Amino acid sequence: VMHSSGSERHAHYIDKMNKMEIYGCFALTELSHGSNTKAMRTTATYDPKTQEFVIHTPDYEATKWWVGNMGHTATHCVLFAQLYTANGVCHGLHSFVVPLRDPASLAALPGVTVGDIGEKLGQNGLDNGFAAFNHYRIPRENLLNKTGDVTPDGRYVSPFKDPSKRFGAQLGALSGGRVGLAGVGTTNLQMANAIAVRYSAVRRQFGATNSSDSEIPVIEYQMQQWRLFPPLAAGIVLHHFSKTLFQHFARLRMSMMVGDKSEETSELGREIHALSSAAKPLGSWTARDAIQECREACGGHGYLAVNRIGALRDDNDPNCTYEGDNNVLLQQTSNYLLGVYDEIRAGRSVSSPAHTIDFLSNMKTIESTRFSPQCVKDCRRGDVVVKAYEWLICFLLKESHGRMVKEQRKGKNNFEARNDSQVYYCRSLAIAYIEYVAISWFHDLAFVQDDTPAEFRPVLQLCSLLYGYWSMHKHLAVFYQGGYFADRSAGKLVSDVIIQLCSEMKKEAVSVADVFAPPDHVLRSPIGHSSGQAYRELYQAVMTAPGALSRPHWWEVFTSNKPQRGARSEWREELQKREDAREAGDAARPSKL
Repeated sequence: VMHSSGSERHAHYIDKMNKMEIYGCFALTELSHGSNTKAMRTTATYDPKTQEFVIHTPDYEATKWWVGNMGHTATHCVLFAQLYTANGVCHGLHSFVVPLRDPASLAALPGVTVGDIGEKLGQNGLDNGFAAFNHYRIPRENLLNKTGDVTPDGRYVSPFKDPSKRFGAQLGALSGGRVGLAGVGTTNLQMANAIAVRYSAVRRQFGATNSSDSEIPVIEYQMQQWRLFPPLAAGIVLHHFSKTLFQHFARLRMSMMVGDKSEETSELGREIHALSSAAKPLGSWTARDAIQECREACGGHGYLAVNRIGALRDDNDPNCTYEGDNNVLLQQTSNYLLGVYDEIRAGRSVSSPAHTIDFLSNMKTIESTRFSPQCVKDCRRGDVVVKAYEWLICFLLKESHGRMVKEQRKGKNNFEARNDSQVYYCRSLAIAYIEYVAISWFHDLAFVQDDTPAEFRPVLQLCSLLYGYWSMHKHLAVFYQGGYFADRSAGKLVSDVIIQLCSEMKKEAVSVADVFAPPDHVLRSPIGHSSGQAYRELYQAVMTAPGALSRPHWWEVFTSNKPQRGARSEWREELQKREDAREAGDAARPSKL
């Protein structure tokens, strides 16, 4: 954030961070506001007499909340607050470098109340914290001043004449976080895939006869393949997608760093914002659903904490919320697409630097196309899914625009019309768009690019097709609703090709899972161990766990003073007395077994 929003006068902070002399955090969210960033209520009022900003938390609802690293670690934060000049004019949300703790002792500085918000559902290695400020003063120079500054005498200056554009530039750093989180969700997905697929390859259940010798690995069962292999393919496709998205983002950052203010750079910024706003939902939701499927596919052993699927599920869960609630973010993407549609309706050709919307210039032609494959073999063409998604986006774009117009004709303002056009319209549009981008980018890698090694093409094409048809199957109702599917055979064909692709994936599944699985000391899952010795690893993990062979500390109460009917309260009182004594150190420690 300092690189993107600050200037040379903040370089010494970056130098200190690189030397680990100070530790930072990003303080935007407040107790009563998250997604609506414009409504943040922490204030920074400039005092020209001392050339300082006075940071203040007006009430407890404006306390900064959920800030990563703030709970115990951070010595400084980049704080977002409403900037007021001495004449009482509010210039909107700006970012400031604000010291929180003494770097030598980590003690809170006077005027700062800072602490930890407590245990979470997951990611408890990260100390999320809160902070409130009581007329706390910082130097004028601590304002990150790329988008706006205050002169020593108190005048506000900004290179942006339009406050909305300044605000957009101020929050532009959030795109980087969303780009990164798309990759984080994919990493969680890949680890769950590795555990479930490896375990399914060694877990034997049932067979053609009742003999134990005839038991077959559960990975041989069609149902297990259908549950695990599409998410396995998703892990490969979304890995490529997140890397490609990051490359486009890096290109944007490099252009901005060299001062490129061309229209192409501006358009790339808008495209990256739309992509990243939907990429995070795609990555986190795909991982969320797939990790749960992996947990259930591993049976009872998948429920054991030591096998780590539960930890992956809990640690992935906040990806759906932080850096922006997924459903709220999708509105940013649909707004971008609706803006593109306005250009098309005005008769202008459209294109974008990352080429994700170029096909919309042929929207009228695409709308008239229909699903053409007649058999499973026809569906093996790489472009079938890509063409289907192009039709889907065109249809949903037109439907979403029509829905908004219909709501406006009811007398609703623009805000109300957009709000009432999300479900089944704008939300579906944004999801289809980001799935299309992921599918088309991977299609190019697997089917088109000349530099893709020939020996890798078969498995890459298999992953491309399986993820594509699996994603496409979720939109069957819309394909029928819009007439892209002419009869029931089209939907059946999509289902049939998914089943066939899953069957073909069986011989590749363990190798594909191994490609992205981290080393065993990182994965830390006995049933997902790379040796394939799931039962040996699980048995050793359980037998060597602390307390596994010890009797409970309450054994004496349980064995000598058993509860009687009608005497439940007395037994509980006795148990509480012994527990209190044990915690106070007065009771003897339980003997080892």
